[in-house]
Amino acid sequence: MAAQKINEGLEHLAKAEKYLKTGFLKWKPDYDSAASEYGKAAVAFKNAKQFEQAKDACLKEAVAHENNRALFHAAKAYEQAGMMLKEMQKLPEAVQLIEKASMMYLENGTPDTAAMALERAGKLIENVDPEKAVQLYQQTANVFENEERLRQAVELLGKASRLLVRGRRFDEAAISIQKEKNIYKEIENYPTCYKKTIAQVLVHLHRNDYVAAERCVRESYSIPGFNGSEDCAALEQLLEGYDQQDQDQVSEVCNSPLFKYMDNDYAKLGLSLVVPGGGIKKKSPATPQAKPDGVSAAAAEEEEDEYSGGLC
Repeated sequence: MAAQKINEGLEHLAKAEKYLKTGFLKWKPDYDSAASEYGKAAVAFKNAKQFEQAKDACLKEAVAHENNRALFHAAKAYEQAGMMLKEMQKLPEAVQLIEKASMMYLENGTPDTAAMALERAGKLIENVDPEKAVQLYQQTANVFENEERLRQAVELLGKASRLLVRGRRFDEAAISIQKEKNIYKEIENYPTCYKKTIAQVLVHLHRNDYVAAERCVRESYSIPGFNGSEDCAALEQLLEGYDQQDQDQVSEVCNSPLFKYMDNDYAKLGLSLVVPGGGIKKKSPATPQAKPDGVSAAAAEEEEDEYSGGLC
């Protein structure tokens, strides 16, 4: 069976080469017919599990379509070549070809197909090169956003955010989650905005940036329904516990169903959250101790400066 398919593929390649030849009565190559034969050869080699030969046939088909100015079909052939590389476990090279295909889809005016190709490439490379996958998901989100398909855009941003959190790239994750939150606010999906605020706060606290975390909650009061929601109450309790270095209170909040049933990457952030100072509660003195003149104001000013920055 395999040998038969290989022979079939070779026959199609020979026919393709004939279509590309020129002569006294044939001045121009027949790119359309050649592309068709290369495509048939690729299918035959694929069925014979000769993926290297199938990939080469796909690439020749793509070039023939390009010469025929059929960009969409050329892109399809490049994408198929990428899938053959995937079968050979050559994932970075596969992604490179799929990216090339997506650029051609965009050039051809088919952004939806471009976005789907980029997302497919992201899934292929996610476990091998998460950084590249993040880039691909963000590119896909941009394509969807340009097409005003915000729900698809925010879904891809979510994938990028979770990968950034998994890789402990918290600064980038904070920015990515904020973009998600802005889109959810724009499409008036307010309950999801509350969840994104929880994700933001957890990320900021893992960045040791209490001020940024507090600011996220404060700014979320403007989102309809947030103030008075269980999300808001839990976050206020979390921030209070964190500020007072009360590990028990922080753990109680992070072990609540509201936090535990979030996306796995964020639930893990909650369960691994440790307050500064090793979880020792601050003792509030019974009587305020006197300080030397001039020290009190300066110390207070220093404390304020320490928390004046923050990213949200």
